[in-house]
Amino acid sequence: MSSTSKDAVTLRAKRSKKPSDGKTRRNVEIFVLSAPAILLFVCFVILPIVLGAYYGFYQWKGYGLPSKTGKFVGFQNYITALKDPAFQAAILHTFEVVIGSLVIQAPLAILFALLLNQKFKGRGLIRTLIFVPYVVSEVIVGTGWSLLLQKKGAINEILANFGINGPDWLADPKIAIWTLLLLISWKYVGFAVILMLAGMQSIPDELYEAARVDGASFWQMQRSITLPLLAPTLRIWVFLSMIGSLQLFDLVYIVWGKYVSTTAGVSTMATYMVREGRGAGNYGYGSAVALIIFVISLIIALVYQKFVLNRDLDGAVTEQKEAEKRARKRAKEVQHREVAALASEVK
Repeated sequence: MSSTSKDAVTLRAKRSKKPSDGKTRRNVEIFVLSAPAILLFVCFVILPIVLGAYYGFYQWKGYGLPSKTGKFVGFQNYITALKDPAFQAAILHTFEVVIGSLVIQAPLAILFALLLNQKFKGRGLIRTLIFVPYVVSEVIVGTGWSLLLQKKGAINEILANFGINGPDWLADPKIAIWTLLLLISWKYVGFAVILMLAGMQSIPDELYEAARVDGASFWQMQRSITLPLLAPTLRIWVFLSMIGSLQLFDLVYIVWGKYVSTTAGVSTMATYMVREGRGAGNYGYGSAVALIIFVISLIIALVYQKFVLNRDLDGAVTEQKEAEKRARKRAKEVQHREVAALASEVK
């Protein structure tokens, strides 16, 4: 084979190679486009967490630098918070809210979504009415319900007309936690219903039609089709509900106040943080409590993601990896065919 033929084969082989995918350019574009979001995340999330951990090492009144106007106490704030029975009770109440919200709202949301997923007159109005409490401000909701649930409020007056002696909905420790769960469910069940409806409407109608042909009843279709295919949406809602319950503050603070919430047995980690931190003028202690709340929430989120949410993520990643593997295999086959064609032309 002459040198000219060899050069031609080499040149054609180089041209037949897979062109550069612009990896460097793509990385630069990703960095440029994501830099503003990363900067905001660092400034408004990472930096406050680091500063909160730093402030937690001081007994500090909230003005000036902690190293100058405060007293360094090391891990004492964290130890005191974890040993405080009031904070332990607040953690217990918070987890009661987490579990109670899931147990009450999940069945209600699924039932309402099943109802509103059917075609009937006035469906749009009912959807709007269910979702309205979610968009109403917590201040309005808390103020209104606190007036209605007073010992001599409107609800007890209505019960009195029927000869029923209404309880103390807000101050009785045996009833207050159920009152709180009722308020939370009334306000946030609309959000769960909207998510469930979105998940149900993404289920293909062909599955239901095939089930009807096979003679399945309405409830059999919901049990065998709707609920399994609704599971990813339900898992996402459970995650959002848990994180929201762990951060619960405004409704408790508005309805019960920072002192009554403790005696009524509805104090949460957030209300304890505000009461013992800003309310007591000890911002270092409040920062320590805030960091503890963050760590608890982070652990729960990571555990839930590891054992629950990764089921959906693993499926998506597996499909993506399989698609990439097939694409690489096809590219290699095309390259081999081109090289073989060039070799046959030279011969």
